[in-house]
Amino acid sequence: MINTYQTSLAPPPLPPRLNRSHQVLIPDPLPSQGHNKPLIRFLVAVVLLHLFLSVGGFIYLYNNGKTEKRSAEGKVAYISSEKQETSSRTLAHMVVEHKARTAEAKSTPGYLQWDMNHSVRRDINYYHNSWLTILQPGDYYVYSRVTFSKGDSRQPLTSKVKLRKNETGEEKTVMQAFCSLGSHSGSASIPHLCTASQVEVITLEKGNQLSVWVQDLLLVDYDDKATTFGMYKL
Repeated sequence: MINTYQTSLAPPPLPPRLNRSHQVLIPDPLPSQGHNKPLIRFLVAVVLLHLFLSVGGFIYLYNNGKTEKRSAEGKVAYISSEKQETSSRTLAHMVVEHKARTAEAKSTPGYLQWDMNHSVRRDINYYHNSWLTILQPGDYYVYSRVTFSKGDSRQPLTSKVKLRKNETGEEKTVMQAFCSLGSHSGSASIPHLCTASQVEVITLEKGNQLSVWVQDLLLVDYDDKATTFGMYKL
């Protein structure tokens, strides 16, 4: 009997078992990046610094703009209040009344007359076109300018500001100035001129009166730019 189960071929290999564990190969991790941390920190610091500078600059410009705006508004308000105060200030600026010179006119002392139609007065009254009457008591800046254009005086020409307490009060000199025409009286085209100017701060009461007295009315230059008188309350 022939044995059919015998053969010279090697038996086939056994299949792998399903429950057998296989070794899993894990690749090596990436190289450590610890050497990059300082660079990252530096970049973050630069970004934050730039951000802080931008915010700080914006805040500075904003506050500076508000400060300049307030300063400009304050200047405008100051100028406006100053103009308003000047426009309502107690004052007087008197224009001298022209006096015609005639051959019969004689040299005489006296008080200058003022042209009330062209003079400026605020809260200051007048008496007989010569005396200014104070209505508000206080300190006043008083000025006078008298120009003499004729005559050949051997002594200095005098201009005085007189003060009296009221219409019937005693007069006293509170300001005076002198000028001299010298020995040459000039000519009609180029007259010899001299000007007596004076300023003073005077404390005045209500009802006080001021006027300008000169030693020779005939020698006065009656041009409104050459001879004037005024005051304003401080």
